[in-house]
Amino acid sequence: MRRRAIIESGLFASLAGLAACQSKEEVHANALTPSSSVVSQRVLQTRRFDTRDDTVLMQAAIGVLQDLGFIIEESRAQAGLVTGIKERDATEAGQVAGQLLLVLLAAAARTQHRVVMDRDQVIRAQVVVRSVPDRSGMLARVTFQRLVRNTDGQVSRLETIEDPELYKGFFNQLAQSTFLAAHEI
Repeated sequence: MRRRAIIESGLFASLAGLAACQSKEEVHANALTPSSSVVSQRVLQTRRFDTRDDTVLMQAAIGVLQDLGFIIEESRAQAGLVTGIKERDATEAGQVAGQLLLVLLAAAARTQHRVVMDRDQVIRAQVVVRSVPDRSGMLARVTFQRLVRNTDGQVSRLETIEDPELYKGFFNQLAQSTFLAAHEI
């Protein structure tokens, strides 16, 4: 036990020493610089629209979310925020097959296996609309997240969905809807 404590404190001291090798300027610069994954995620989630009418863009976003099967949970026009949710089945064939295999292996070993797998999911979409700093248009940013619960009712996954096709499809529909609304079609 004492040996483990000595090893752990040695590792901690080594890591602290490595961190101290960076200058304060490097630490501060790195803290304020977003990683490339954050930047690429922001690019995926954000589009610029050539309208100055935030109401038109907000109404279009609400319409697109509803077309995609979302129930509007919250809409705050003054804050430029729309949130929608939809519930879906989360059962995956591969997971079911894996659990079946484990049950069969447990039976062969004369033991029991308790089956736990993903059951349902709640997908949340959040759209934020704001004006471009030079006021030449509007920015819309959408994020899709999902919370997956298993058969025990526990959260098995909470993640941001990063499927480029999902975001591309959303923004294509939003652009069409905004165009139609702007031209009163």
